Amino acid sequence: MGRTVGTVVRGIRTPIVKQGDDIAAVVVDSLLKAAAQNGFQYCDRDVVGITESVVARAQGNYAPISAVAKDINQKFSGEIALLFPILSRNRFSLILKGIAQSGKKIHLFLNYPSDEVGNQLMDVDLMDERGINPHTDFLTEAEYRRVFGDATQHPFTGIDYVNLYKELAAPGQVEVYLANDPRAALTYSKEVLIANIHDRGRIKRNLTRAGAKTVYALDDLLTESIDGSGFNPDYGLLGSNKATEDSLKLFPRDCHALVEKVQQQMLARVGKKIEVMVYGDGAFKDPQGKIWELADPVVSPGFTQGLCGLPNEIKIKYVADNEFGSLSSDELTAAVKNKVRGKADNLCGSDLTLGTTPRQLTDLLGSLCDLTSGSGDKGTPVILIQGYFDNYSTD
Repeated sequence: MGRTVGTVVRGIRTPIVKQGDDIAAVVVDSLLKAAAQNGFQYCDRDVVGITESVVARAQGNYAPISAVAKDINQKFSGEIALLFPILSRNRFSLILKGIAQSGKKIHLFLNYPSDEVGNQLMDVDLMDERGINPHTDFLTEAEYRRVFGDATQHPFTGIDYVNLYKELAAPGQVEVYLANDPRAALTYSKEVLIANIHDRGRIKRNLTRAGAKTVYALDDLLTESIDGSGFNPDYGLLGSNKATEDSLKLFPRDCHALVEKVQQQMLARVGKKIEVMVYGDGAFKDPQGKIWELADPVVSPGFTQGLCGLPNEIKIKYVADNEFGSLSSDELTAAVKNKVRGKADNLCGSDLTLGTTPRQLTDLLGSLCDLTSGSGDKGTPVILIQGYFDNYSTD
């Protein structure tokens, strides 16, 4: 009988990572211990994923919200138009608290009917019933409350985010508006801070063309240390989340150096070239709650060279139906294996790829890692994926 198992994914338990730990050593030691206890061996092109949170913890990449306030005062001189944050206690509430500590007036603009990752701000059926057009209509908070009520709670968290965000600042410091055209903000201030994650570049260009005086995004804040704080030169405050009531854990730095170090140490210890990546949020969407998981700026802030590119796969059922439909079971298996074995190096545009997954390998692998490790108490911040690059012809 030929090989009967393809891809295998394991969550690898590690000690609790603390600031100052050698995260590469923690990862490698945990991988070797898991193999010894569970009787598996490593192969070339196995993939190791390391969740970004333990990397940042080991780096001590934390920042007090007072550093956010200081950076705001260095970059903005007057009232701030704050555009399109996601609705999240973990991801944005503490950032807003830091911005508010600057003492500046904040005009907060929220996307509707939901934020960019799908958190709903209102009942979409009621929005349609009242004839509100999210593409063109601008709503003040009073207009929003008049239609949707004084307590509009998120269906999962039970939080009224408009109230929450206002309560994080001094009374009267935050004014809330609902809009989807970023240019609406320029009526209130020519100084704009973009809190959007994935469309920030386009929004910044459009605001600059529309006459904004100052335009920054969250990835422009804390790009260097302020009074000894953590920082991220590439992503700033993007990818951060709440650590304590007055501090943020930032997205990790120097991830490329880390993954190469782990790859080199594994090569030295087990004689196999392992691919390594740091992963954050997966790139999947919940079909029930309509939430897109990706609240980080990227799925992977660092990965080894072997994880560049996209899959190059044949759709087996397409080949079986269209080319080998008349063959017996054993003949069909052999024919499909030969077809897979002889596939071209680049199948882009071929009918043979219909229904396959044309996404970056790191987005696919990072989503698999995130779903495996979860975000709670599994205690497996390292993920081992074996056989991912094998196919039906691999014996």
